[in-house]
Amino acid sequence: MLGTAPPPSVTPLLAPAERLAVRRPGAAATTPPSYWGALEPLLPQVRKPAQYVGGEHNQVVTPWQAAATRWLLCYPDTYEVGQPNQGIQILYEVLNERATALAERAYAPWVDLEALQREHDIPTFSLETHRPLWAFDVFAVSLPHELGHTNLLNLLDLGRVPHRAADRGALDPIVLVGGHAAYNPEPLAPFVDAAVMGDGEEVVLAIDDVVRRWKHDHLEAHADGTDAASPGPEARHVLLRRLADVEGVYVPAFYAPRYHDDGRLKRTVPVEPGVPALVPKRTVQDLEAWPYPRKQLVPMTETVHERFSVEIFRGCTRGCRFCQAGMITRPVRERRPETVQRLVEEGVRDTGFEEVGLLSLSSADHSAIGPIARDLADTYEGTTTSLSLPSTRVDAFNVTLSNELARNGRRTGLTFAPEAGSERMRAVINKMVSEDDLLRTAEIAFSEGWRHIKLYFMVGLPTETDEDVLAIAELGIETYLLARRHGRANKVTISVGGFVPKPHTPFQWAAQDPPEEIRRKLSLIRHAIKDHSGLKLRTNDPEEGVIEGLLARGDRRVAAAVERAWQLGARFDGWHEMPTLATWRQALEETGVDLAWFSYRERDQREALPWDHLDAGLDKDWLWEDWQDAQGDQQLDDCRWSACYDCGVCPGLSIEHDTGYTGGYRLPVLPQGLGGSDALPVTPERYAAGG
Repeated sequence: MLGTAPPPSVTPLLAPAERLAVRRPGAAATTPPSYWGALEPLLPQVRKPAQYVGGEHNQVVTPWQAAATRWLLCYPDTYEVGQPNQGIQILYEVLNERATALAERAYAPWVDLEALQREHDIPTFSLETHRPLWAFDVFAVSLPHELGHTNLLNLLDLGRVPHRAADRGALDPIVLVGGHAAYNPEPLAPFVDAAVMGDGEEVVLAIDDVVRRWKHDHLEAHADGTDAASPGPEARHVLLRRLADVEGVYVPAFYAPRYHDDGRLKRTVPVEPGVPALVPKRTVQDLEAWPYPRKQLVPMTETVHERFSVEIFRGCTRGCRFCQAGMITRPVRERRPETVQRLVEEGVRDTGFEEVGLLSLSSADHSAIGPIARDLADTYEGTTTSLSLPSTRVDAFNVTLSNELARNGRRTGLTFAPEAGSERMRAVINKMVSEDDLLRTAEIAFSEGWRHIKLYFMVGLPTETDEDVLAIAELGIETYLLARRHGRANKVTISVGGFVPKPHTPFQWAAQDPPEEIRRKLSLIRHAIKDHSGLKLRTNDPEEGVIEGLLARGDRRVAAAVERAWQLGARFDGWHEMPTLATWRQALEETGVDLAWFSYRERDQREALPWDHLDAGLDKDWLWEDWQDAQGDQQLDDCRWSACYDCGVCPGLSIEHDTGYTGGYRLPVLPQGLGGSDALPVTPERYAAGG
């Protein structure tokens, strides 16, 4: 029965001598046990057993004794959700290309298998060789969102690793987190050894260098393997201190929060000599130097995305004020069209996938998307291989792009995200898409043979009124009526979720709507479209946003609630099948964490934020100014094609304001105030022409 896994209990750790023997670098190491023999007989008792088997095409299995450092890369959700994650796949390939390193993967077991693992004493295991978590040097966990926090604690406990960092010794793995949710790791501060901010390709190799040298200094010295000779706790401190010197790595144990008497955060300060007061993110400045993945892993069973994926560019400067991903991944760095073409051709040939996904935050914004789509469509015309842009802006879609994507006759569905229904609300969130843009795009799509359009919206945005909410229904109805004019089988789906304020965005100061207010607004939309039975409405459970918002903007005090929720059985907090909110409300009550204080309260400019000591590249004063502009319905242009707004990201990087490679031209950063009425406007068309 879902949600009834046995309560967590740490399996007694192995003797230090045994763990030391396994952790030694190279040929001196003892190979840890594989738990496949114990696991295989249990698989007929669980759902989707193939997700635990391994053996995928392109997986890498390196002999344990051939490696000096051993990584377990983890996506803290099920295999079907986590296997396609490109970040994990890129790091897996980057590390396994290094002769001295070994990288395997782990995913969270569903509750049925977890119960059997605890019953039969099977720890968290790697997919490739089913080796135990405790044996690896580094446990690196990608946190794409906040609803995986309790899964992280559960994986540690199940893997025989103390879930609190202070309880780990020199022979326990280093627990790293990265990904978008790691930009505010404070709710996880007592549980992780380090958080990595920014791009992972370079920083994982720097971390690997540190771990390898530390092992040489502290583990090879204890070659006799006796308990007395095992390294003491000071050795782990040495390792953490070395990690703190790596750009982009934050060690929470070396910092402490200070609070005002009224409970507001005063600041977070270093308590370890020599660590930076402001920890910078890591930025890969030349995406061309990291053409990964070259050997994409092909899943053994059904996953949420089954396609060959290529990241065509990284970063976004559209400036949507709600979008954490767009803010923290600046600046824009594009891949050359010829590189995209080569990666796709090699990948499709190697994997056999019949769909190619061109990935980015807004794929149609690549300055050469037209030529890229055309050349790929030429290559695969007459085959079963199709192209998709999983993320496409309404105002960047056109007839030419539509035809190239559907050259092989596949015109199933398109997804767009207007985010707000009214022009005013789109100005507030800086989503510069008009109603005319949307209806024009829908007209193009349906006239070109597309049959289904999905539209994504949010409710609960700052300054929102009921009129703005009802505009979502009105826009959905207009799109639906247009769809029916082009064919009675055409469909429109509007998907509406509750807004969650995120760190490092202009909306980081905003109050979040409580779930009952989100439900009320959703009911307004539902009632408004009730006479249009063919217009489908999909909504998220407003309760999920409650926990996401708490963890997104909570400080270190929220960690007590994370720990208690996990102890009460919280798992898979983003899954509808799990009784998330009831468990969390009990945890909040028992730990005294005030949900309203962290989620439903607007912050002012003077209040310190839990992530102020973590530098995503964005100037906090600039974010505050943009927050003020939002409340005045003021929009901001995309700085790729206009003057620089001085957000703080580009200075200090050895790249120019990268507008892409079309024609081989790059634009320099334009200081704020230039490019006015006496200057020719910078446009993609002028840029492509060499203007």
